[in-house]
Amino acid sequence: MRASTHPAATLGSPSPVLSVSPVVLPALDRAVDLELRVSAPVTGDDLPVILLSHGQGYSNHLSSLNGYAPLANFWAAHGFVVVQPTHLSSRSLSLDPDTPGAPMFWRSRAEDMSFVLGRLDAIEAAVPQLAGRLDHGRAAVAGHSMGGHTASLLLGARLTDPDDGTEVDLTEPRIKAGVLLAAPGGGGDSLTESAAEGLPFLSTMDFSKMTTPTLVVVGDRDASHLTVRGPEWFTDPYVLSPGPKSLLTLFDAEHGLGGVSGYDVAETTDESPERVSVVQRLTWAYLRSELYPGDPAWRTASEALAADADALGRVESK
Repeated sequence: MRASTHPAATLGSPSPVLSVSPVVLPALDRAVDLELRVSAPVTGDDLPVILLSHGQGYSNHLSSLNGYAPLANFWAAHGFVVVQPTHLSSRSLSLDPDTPGAPMFWRSRAEDMSFVLGRLDAIEAAVPQLAGRLDHGRAAVAGHSMGGHTASLLLGARLTDPDDGTEVDLTEPRIKAGVLLAAPGGGGDSLTESAAEGLPFLSTMDFSKMTTPTLVVVGDRDASHLTVRGPEWFTDPYVLSPGPKSLLTLFDAEHGLGGVSGYDVAETTDESPERVSVVQRLTWAYLRSELYPGDPAWRTASEALAADADALGRVESK
């Protein structure tokens, strides 16, 4: 497959971006049809795809296709097509709490992403400016918080369904690389009592079969009510999975990682445009090099971070 012909496929000047929403994909076996936002550079062909899974904040709209603009806009401005679904867990939908799978819809979230990959032709047809411009063979997934849990399942992590005791394998082979942003770690004794009781699907997370190349991004001050282990818990997807993996640890970062879920959002307790810039550049570089083997973007970005005496984070790999 050819490399993207988009002129911003290097970290030069950003390209203008087109963003279209809602793109609606009819889904008969879903509580509502799947609504998407699609963001892409206005020029270029053979564009790789990033599926971006939102988290579960208390805002009404960040946890939907309307969130995560700092990431979606940056990635699109530098040569990716970014597809953002509104998962059934979104507060913007306000589904009946008795809807099967509620409240977190952990299985449906992952199924949304596989559904999207099977409908890329329909997305191109719905957005005429994208017709024939997507590289269907180069797809990655990224997710923040609960979206990171969704992405980890697609990348090969497993869990035991708390309803029937079966092992759940939602690995998506069409996804070639991933980025986990403040994603949940392992279960068992790592969880608080309330998390184990209220979110039982977290109790059996197993990263031992998560073999897809992945960049795990964590904040070293991410204190979650879900775990008794503190910020270390979020490194589990890196520590407990086989290589190849990389870990980006952001100094003094909390769960918002500086503000990745939106511009100037209320729940970002560690707001830092500089930190968000690190996340933007490093995640872009990682996915660029994983989807285009031999591309030096990740090596260049990692070395630049390591050489910066005032760096806002560090990278390690295995």
